[in-house]
Amino acid sequence: MTRLLIKLFIRDAQNTEDRHVRTAYGNLAGIVGILCNALLFLGKYALGTLLGSIAVTADAVNNLSDASGNLVSLIGFRLGARRPDPKHPYGHARYEYLAGLIVCVIILSIGLSLAMESVEKILHPATPRLSPVMVWVLVASILVKLWLFLFYRFIGKKISSETLLCSAADSRNDVLATGAVLLSIGLSHLTKWSIWDGITGLLVAIFILISGFLLLQNTLSPLVGEAPDRELVERIEKKVLSYPGVMGIHNLMVHDYGPGHVFASFHIEFPAEADVLASHDLIDLIEHDFLLEEHILVTIHYDPIVTSDERVAHLRAYFTEAAKQFDPRVTIHDLRIVPGTTHTNIVFDCVLPADYDRPEQEVLSYFEAKAKEKSPDYICVVEIEQNYI
Repeated sequence: MTRLLIKLFIRDAQNTEDRHVRTAYGNLAGIVGILCNALLFLGKYALGTLLGSIAVTADAVNNLSDASGNLVSLIGFRLGARRPDPKHPYGHARYEYLAGLIVCVIILSIGLSLAMESVEKILHPATPRLSPVMVWVLVASILVKLWLFLFYRFIGKKISSETLLCSAADSRNDVLATGAVLLSIGLSHLTKWSIWDGITGLLVAIFILISGFLLLQNTLSPLVGEAPDRELVERIEKKVLSYPGVMGIHNLMVHDYGPGHVFASFHIEFPAEADVLASHDLIDLIEHDFLLEEHILVTIHYDPIVTSDERVAHLRAYFTEAAKQFDPRVTIHDLRIVPGTTHTNIVFDCVLPADYDRPEQEVLSYFEAKAKEKSPDYICVVEIEQNYI
């Protein structure tokens, strides 16, 4: 069914890097989700009201929240597809993240309301009437939600959409929640304990609240500014180091302005003895390749590394090992020697992890002591930097 819908409604479906194709996928997922969840809400809410089951009603309202979330996601995809303008030169793709944030707020507010209703039902229980129609509707709901889970997951992976992958997880959770409702109705009639309905309704509400909170964390993270995916970092580093003449890469920063809108900057190390124009030409080629092959707009800084001076090479290896001994996460780069009549400056940059919470002076004192171990004439001039990956 999923592949049939894609074939019918999305042109050039394999070109997922295209902004219009991505929007078409988002539109399809949103419309299908709205229709399915709206139908489930109407059927469950009618049954829950007629048969007096708060658990079924709670599950119905959960489907309504899903439909609302699908609508917000649909709007988010459409707004995110707008082209850059003078006020927003990086595009509008973060609207997709904002849409996810609104969905989370809806889920949390509905979950809180359902929890209050369920507590009332526990305090004043009433046995829901059992109906074959109710059982068939709930079973049908489970099957529809299971298909939606597979549908969202397939499209979410295809276009790398965190919003749709969250919708897939939400649909999977709904399968479990509806199964719990069906179980509670059976328990109420088998045990003659009316309280099962309220307890299950409360459990469903708690489940909605927990899911909403976890989704909220995932949605807020890229808006606040999260570290890039480790796989992406490794792919960038591997690609850069594959070019001839490149000695290393550091100061990598990745900026996420929404799905499909990634910018990156980093420093590339070349032998100082290499031809500058040739190195610059290679940098232009790397930037072009990243845009064409990875769809990432990169800005590269050229760093010349002295390779013909054995003393520089020896001290670079010495302080690199010293940094690892101090903390395996600490690195150095751009080491150079500035000799003088009374002393020699050893100049380099030191990169600390983002969560490093010890005083910077401790780092500086450590390297100063390591320099004195090599020679009393050495003075360390260290620039402290933060790691952004």
